[in-house]
Amino acid sequence: MAAPLASKAGSAGTTSKPPFPELDFRSGARVEELNKLIQEFTKHDQREYDDQRALEIHTAKDFIFSMLGRAVAKLDQKLPVANEYLLLSGGVREGVVDIDLDELNVYARGTDYDMDFTLLVPALKLHDRNQPVTLDMRHSALCHSWLSLRLFDEGTISKWKDCCTIVDHINGATNYFFSPTKVADWFYESISIVLSEIQKKPQRGMPKVEKVEKNGTIISIILGVGSSRMLYDIVPVVSFKGWPAVAQSWLMENHFWDGKITEEEVISGFYLVPACSYKGKKDNEWRLSFARSEVQLKKCISSSLMQAYQACKAIIIKLLSRPKAISPYHLRSMMLWACDRLPASYLAQEDYAAHFLLGLIDDLQHCLVNKMCPNYFIPQCNMLEHLSEDTVMLHARKLSSVRSDPAEHLRTAIEHVKAANRLTLELQRRGSTTSIPSPQSDGGDPNQPDDRLAKKLQQLVTENPGKSISVFINPDDVTRPHFRIDDKFF
Repeated sequence: MAAPLASKAGSAGTTSKPPFPELDFRSGARVEELNKLIQEFTKHDQREYDDQRALEIHTAKDFIFSMLGRAVAKLDQKLPVANEYLLLSGGVREGVVDIDLDELNVYARGTDYDMDFTLLVPALKLHDRNQPVTLDMRHSALCHSWLSLRLFDEGTISKWKDCCTIVDHINGATNYFFSPTKVADWFYESISIVLSEIQKKPQRGMPKVEKVEKNGTIISIILGVGSSRMLYDIVPVVSFKGWPAVAQSWLMENHFWDGKITEEEVISGFYLVPACSYKGKKDNEWRLSFARSEVQLKKCISSSLMQAYQACKAIIIKLLSRPKAISPYHLRSMMLWACDRLPASYLAQEDYAAHFLLGLIDDLQHCLVNKMCPNYFIPQCNMLEHLSEDTVMLHARKLSSVRSDPAEHLRTAIEHVKAANRLTLELQRRGSTTSIPSPQSDGGDPNQPDDRLAKKLQQLVTENPGKSISVFINPDDVTRPHFRIDDKFF
């Protein structure tokens, strides 16, 4: 870690030497330089958007929500009538959710898309229970479960029979287990049908569907909206209110978020996502996901630690990609454990981003060498136990090279994100020369001020007299829609 080096005052009558700069003991890098590099990375990685980009994001979100909530839901009435999606900033490949699939295609920001999002779409909801939810984990590894439709009514069973695996018992009873692979197949086929119909009758301002692909159990859609390309990873999930019994003991411990947010906010619900364990049965096994809780916990993490996390993630995501062993979700879990372990006053220091980055690298290397990374919510689940000794040692050695020269690896990460931004700008410039109007645009003088947001607000005010209207134009916080009228979001 970093070591502050300061010379002691000399004997009486002598002039003390100026203090040395604070250095990282392992690499000799100046902590001040590392802090500046992290700040530069953050500046390029977290792009600011104007009103046009904010509205393009809003247009794409409305298109996706409308496609799923109206068209897909109407195909065979399988989806819940009143559904609730969780929209997360960042794609599945960014470790937004704990779902590490071998079949995921590689998309590059700047080349394939400009912004990426993950949308969790409940295929089933179980929201009528107040007690801890007990799942069928007899056939699964920790953090995983099968899901029997016996928990649901006969109508639900009838709708989803074709997306189940069937197990007949000795007593003659038939049990239907909700299959993540069959559900994903159904989602992909339904989305493909709906998009095909939509594209037969395109409307002005409608996003262009540039790519639709099934990546394992994830459906990836890239939309072109004006000068923006947005990647949506759509994940079919099972949604629960309450808290799983297997994670009940976690609530008894002390945590960094105590007193900052309420327990009710943290345990408001969880999901089953379509991903099996290392040796699990793909057709039957789901993984527990606490994405809803993680959104709340993120509010309690200091900005300097988040900056260090994002920089560390950018460094390791390519360095440790082959053979596949470490995902950004592992790093996020380590960060949450660090928040529990270290004093809040220390983690709140604004100029400690370099210390946090070095600490995260050390933590990750420690987890690899010991082949131990506990799930934050279910600590008895070791997320690295399936790795071979050769794999963990190979990645530990790679991390050792990062630890020996963190400044150089930060510079490389900065160059990568700058290159991605340049590609995006270049494609935007090419798009502007084709004179294709952006969504909601009338193709007027491009030198005139962009007043579409003002027009949208004026329309909302006119159509909703006397109501409270709020506007959010921060696309980095897409957990909330951009417009709210009283308590209704859209």
